Amino acid sequence: MSALGVMNHLEHNRRAWNYGAISNSVWAQPVDEVTIARARSGTWEVLLTPKTPVPKAWIENLLGKDVLCLASGGGQQAPILAAAGATVVSFDLSDEQLRKDESVALRDKLNVRCVRGDMANLGCFADATFDLIFHPASNVFVPDLGSVWRECHRVLRPGGALLSGFMNPAVFMFDHDEAESTGQLLVKYSLPYSDQASLSPTRLQAKLDAGEPLEFSHSLTAQIGGQIEAGLLIAGLYEDHWFDDTWLLSNRSPVCIATRALRPR
Repeated sequence: MSALGVMNHLEHNRRAWNYGAISNSVWAQPVDEVTIARARSGTWEVLLTPKTPVPKAWIENLLGKDVLCLASGGGQQAPILAAAGATVVSFDLSDEQLRKDESVALRDKLNVRCVRGDMANLGCFADATFDLIFHPASNVFVPDLGSVWRECHRVLRPGGALLSGFMNPAVFMFDHDEAESTGQLLVKYSLPYSDQASLSPTRLQAKLDAGEPLEFSHSLTAQIGGQIEAGLLIAGLYEDHWFDDTWLLSNRSPVCIATRALRPR
């Protein structure tokens, strides 16, 4: 696919994540039976951001709760939440990421239903369907957040919680491949960033040829302010680093943010 021909970012990203899942990327390595057994016994943790587990105070007793795992396929978070007692719907753009969830659910007899779709369009779900939405750092793959937050508010029950992870927009000012090779962090891009608009045609084509998903930066106004504008109330926030030390920026500053937002009763 040529760089100039990339019109449908959803289809490109679906294929990219399918490839990543088949290639067993770090985000598509299913949890094992021991992890599920521990979750069933009450010992478990889940991630919204790459490194730091979600505070247990953010997730109340899951027994009998209806949970939407939004754009978090890969055989990791959804199976753990189901093993902890929830009835889970895993909603993801990638067929292969969902297949990972299905595989673990079948192996361990978990209550996980998988549905493929766009995180910005939850029209297949009725209003007030879920008690909890678990949305790890994945909205970097969509250009507009307004409909994501509005849809989350709509499908949450009053008193329900949206747990979200997302990238600090400052991440996108730097070329992390160059930083790794030179050992220097130099501001290269203006915000807002998008692969299609910010990369050179040659660099964009290389990314497409490598089967990498297209990314978009979002301001904190769009991330946090957007949730508030959609009718949610921010009730918690923490920052996080990358899961390893390969990002020079992460060694000096948090690169991710997680929020807990509530739909008022």
